[in-house]
Amino acid sequence: MKVFRSLEAVPALSPGTALAIGNFDGLHRGHRRILRLLVTRARAAGLPSCVLTFSPHPERFFKGRPISMIQTLDQRLNGLAEAGVDLALVLPFDRPLARLSAEAFVRRVLVRAFRTRLVIVGRGFRFGRSREGDVALLRSLGRAAGFATLPVPPLAWKGRTISSSLIRDLLSRGRVGTVRTLLGRPFEVEGDVVRGEARGRRLGFPTANIETPNEILPRGVFFTRFRVDGEDHPALTSVGVRPTFGRSDMTVESHLLRFRKDIYGEAVKIFFLRKLRDENRYAGPSALIARMKKDREAAVRYFGL
Repeated sequence: MKVFRSLEAVPALSPGTALAIGNFDGLHRGHRRILRLLVTRARAAGLPSCVLTFSPHPERFFKGRPISMIQTLDQRLNGLAEAGVDLALVLPFDRPLARLSAEAFVRRVLVRAFRTRLVIVGRGFRFGRSREGDVALLRSLGRAAGFATLPVPPLAWKGRTISSSLIRDLLSRGRVGTVRTLLGRPFEVEGDVVRGEARGRRLGFPTANIETPNEILPRGVFFTRFRVDGEDHPALTSVGVRPTFGRSDMTVESHLLRFRKDIYGEAVKIFFLRKLRDENRYAGPSALIARMKKDREAAVRYFGL
């Protein structure tokens, strides 16, 4: 998949494109339905499949609030590539873009840059200055400009719309099992193994300490898959502030059940499968060790080791 970072960098796309527009943060099941339609329709029409996404998230620009992203931008782009998308434009969401009218957005971005023949969006899609444009306006402008508009209704789960905001809320409460259902895959954190205080090793439970760029970290103790050098290993992962030792900084520590290699400096991925328990404060190291032994026994049973 080719990735571009500005409208000016997008090459001449003839005879046109099929384009999906959205933030696609998390690439949940609703997003993936849009991407499947995009790739299928593009191939049938002999057009390249393209995605227009934004960085930073428009809510960060408009509301100035620190919305936490489910994925890093690299994770999002990797997911788009895995879905079979041919081209992605990461458009910087800035003041000039925010000031574009709906008509100017269609003219400059969809028509001039992408030569769009088909646009696929979520049914609630809004665009243009002050979110003035909706699907009805997009369809009307498209008829005049020569492209079709395909709105895709949202997917629902237990009566609730599957959305990035719902998934953010669930992750904030550590509900990684439910998130796994809504994403269609486990929630993933990536990062590098760094040297910690070696406290886990002294307690008899050596851990890999992960420094991660991911913005959302579900707190608690979890059953996880730990990927290093392309291989997955069963692990227990603790995310929190280590209250027993009076710490306040957030850490990600994984105890690998059947793995003892030195992996300092390695790039790794952690896939969150199920929550075991909340993070707790214990009276001291001996109480913590007893709890960790129980956690390890639970993990051995969970993974069938």
